[in-house]
Amino acid sequence: MKTLSKFLKQELTDYKILLRNIPSPTILFFTLSVVCANLMANKELINFKYLALDCGFAFSWIMFLCMDIICKRYGAKASVKISIFALGINLFVCASFFLISKIPGNWGEFYTHQNEVINVSLNKTFGGSWYIVLGSATASLISSIINALINKTVGTFVEKKLQKDNFTTFAIRSYVSTFVAQFADNFIFATMVSKLFFGWTWTQVLLCSIVAATFELFCEVIFSKLGYRILCKWENDQVGKEYFEYKNLSKEIS
Repeated sequence: MKTLSKFLKQELTDYKILLRNIPSPTILFFTLSVVCANLMANKELINFKYLALDCGFAFSWIMFLCMDIICKRYGAKASVKISIFALGINLFVCASFFLISKIPGNWGEFYTHQNEVINVSLNKTFGGSWYIVLGSATASLISSIINALINKTVGTFVEKKLQKDNFTTFAIRSYVSTFVAQFADNFIFATMVSKLFFGWTWTQVLLCSIVAATFELFCEVIFSKLGYRILCKWENDQVGKEYFEYKNLSKEIS
């Protein structure tokens, strides 16, 4: 029991120092992208028999770019921890939206059109469904772990092979981990939600997961140079120094 208590205390301390050492705008963008992607997933962009894409992809690539930057600078474990933090905030927002959607009252659009259908639709959109929230949370958690592990593994291999640590190595580790993790994210969500509750076939699940992952990877490719510049700025400014010193001290003590 004492060992568990000590472990939890160490993890809590690690969390506090980590959150204090990652620039707040990064955590802010990361968390907001998770919340916005979850909300915008209610809006379809493309919808054909074997090709479907929702507007959530406009934000989901941001969270993966943030994870890639954090993983490169702070490590895979830190990336997963921040992902769990963002997921917790997202679940809190979802719960808040659900409770607020149950409050009697009209949305602004209701007064414009005087149509109760609009009012009910907006309540359901923001209130969400339990299976969508569950599917989204599960997919997000698993994909963040996959992204961190692949990013770290590929990064170590590529840097050792090329004997370099530059944008090329950053891009390779980021693109590979992002595509695989994004595919996993979409596949898990499509399986838990679209197949079970909307009758999708396995062909639809597979193809739509590949298409969504491709679109999201394309967005990261466009903005990966910006992510690398942010990473270099952190390294030059020694951002995270306190966290690294804490981790080194913890290793010496253990």
